[in-house]
Amino acid sequence: MVKAEYIQRGDNIDYTAAANIAYMEVVPLAARIGVALAEIPKGETGTVTLVGAFRFPAATGKIDVGAEVYWDKTQNVIVGTSGASTVRAGHLIAPKAQADTIALVRIG
Repeated sequence: MVKAEYIQRGDNIDYTAAANIAYMEVVPLAARIGVALAEIPKGETGTVTLVGAFRFPAATGKIDVGAEVYWDKTQNVIVGTSGASTVRAGHLIAPKAQADTIALVRIG
């Protein structure tokens, strides 16, 4: 039987930046997003969190509480539907009205 070895909770990960990353910048990963907890210069390794509740810029459109939402890597906003340029962001934790341009999202 193969056994795993516990390393850490996994809320935060080490991330090596391909370009300069600012504090609280959204970091699109392979299948989801993280948020930088400090500036990470290009080529350096820093901490990215994979969990938590954050306020993000959002495209217009109504989204209900609990809905799965996505980060559009082209427009740099939260959207309510997945597409070719999106990665999973998390779930909406407050209702978003049609005209709202901010979304409250629990990432992870």
